[in-house]
Amino acid sequence: MTEILKIRCTNDGKCYRIAEGTSLLEMSRTVSLPGLGRIVAAKVNNAPRGLDYRLFNNADVEFADISASYGMRTYVRTLTFILGKAISNLYEGVSFSVEAPVSNGYYINLRGTEGIRTDAADIRREMEAIIARDLPFKRVVCPTDEAIEVFQRHGMDSKVKLLRSIGRLYTEYYTLDDYPDNYYGALCPSTGFIFLFGLENYSGGLLLRLPDPNNAGELKPMVRQDKMLEIFNEHHRWQDLGCLRTIGEMNELCAKGYANMLINVSEALQEKKICHIAENIEARKQVKLVLVAGPSSSGKTTFSKRLSVQLMTCGLRPRALSLDDYFLPRVQTPLDENGEYDYETIDALNLPLLAEHLQQLFEGKEVELPRYDFQAGESVHSGNRMKLEPNDILVVEGIHALNPKLTAAINDKYKYKVYVSALTTIQLDDHNYIPTTDNRLLRRIVRDAKFRGSSARDTIARWPSVRAGEEKWIFPFQENVDTMFNSALLFELATLRIQALPLLEMVPENTPEYAEAYRLRKFLRYINPIDMKGLPQDSLLREFLGGSSFHY
Repeated sequence: MTEILKIRCTNDGKCYRIAEGTSLLEMSRTVSLPGLGRIVAAKVNNAPRGLDYRLFNNADVEFADISASYGMRTYVRTLTFILGKAISNLYEGVSFSVEAPVSNGYYINLRGTEGIRTDAADIRREMEAIIARDLPFKRVVCPTDEAIEVFQRHGMDSKVKLLRSIGRLYTEYYTLDDYPDNYYGALCPSTGFIFLFGLENYSGGLLLRLPDPNNAGELKPMVRQDKMLEIFNEHHRWQDLGCLRTIGEMNELCAKGYANMLINVSEALQEKKICHIAENIEARKQVKLVLVAGPSSSGKTTFSKRLSVQLMTCGLRPRALSLDDYFLPRVQTPLDENGEYDYETIDALNLPLLAEHLQQLFEGKEVELPRYDFQAGESVHSGNRMKLEPNDILVVEGIHALNPKLTAAINDKYKYKVYVSALTTIQLDDHNYIPTTDNRLLRRIVRDAKFRGSSARDTIARWPSVRAGEEKWIFPFQENVDTMFNSALLFELATLRIQALPLLEMVPENTPEYAEAYRLRKFLRYINPIDMKGLPQDSLLREFLGGSSFHY
């Protein structure tokens, strides 16, 4: 006798009685949720699931369209699977790699194309034909050695290396007709769930374009990010030389005892880049103001300190100027849409005073710098006087440092602008890109727990508002810089894993933040840990892990 389950739908707050073994897809057809677009994914007891998931116990269920982050991830995985199938159908021996999030899409690199003419329009038409057939994705669970054999036959070496390195007895993957793949997360039930995408030739590869989560009927606008793509390509070229593109390759390298070598080489590459930036600044004799900006947990503070060290080796004396000391009195601070003080907006700074001080400093005058008392909410007398000598150079770091409004009174010839971010260039495998936002979120979870007394749940809960501020105040200016610096270290996810996993496991299942913690835990378990004992004291990563030789 079939048992009847009681399922609570958190979208509408109603309880539904359904038969045991009903899939989420079947349930979605029985509910009316007019506020949602096309349902592509769901959560069961706050854990992300595909719509093929079957219910065997009473549970809470939440359905999602692409406006939810986990819905969009499901959509992108499905779309990328279809891209792989289309390439397989059209070109024998051609493979692809998802390499960088740029221009509101994903940069796709095609490999093995020598002597073969490939074109985005042909691939797009093949993808559209696959979508029109509404083909189902079939889930396979088998011993890992059998999955390895399947991926070997299809030339998917990066998946083979990953599966071999993690030591799991069983593995699941999906097939589309006879084409296998694995995206380590939920897929849509069939190809017909994809309703909008774009594919264009872009910088020697392809750009896979996505629908706008806030307007599902339109693609996200394409904004060229050539400097960003070049940073990714620069790191990928080096990784190709060292055969270190994916987590599987890193796991193998560390298993052979080369973890310390990986740390040393990664740190040396960063130091070489910082040294090169300092030399470029020194070569531009008119530069008197270095502006450093980047999103949350990008490591811009440690970068600024290490850059200052290298500037000193070039015969310059860096002088730090803190934007935090230029906040307006609290009573003059603008309010956000909720009526709360908005400390993220650039208009929370006393821009006229900053402009006056910069102008006076550049004229060789002495100024008294303000000191902001955050408890009192106002500037107070500091007694800290500054005058720029001939070899002095100002270093200003902050979220608004690249905003032209901040230094509008200063001629651009005196400025050198640096964008810093953790641009993750190592992939789980060729088809599974690791989002840079995940890298930064893990850094912040570890740092906030260690130094600010915040739980992983608290940090995850604040992350959407942090990301919204970045979209508004940082990302629009990231291409208008003299240079970009990638603060991500190839090995760092393996080191962050050790401290992050226990924190993520403490996020309660009955909270909304559990879904993100669950996803991050699942992803981190593909990465074998690397102990931080080999990490230099001036490593940028120590800003988050602790033990830095710098003071913050």
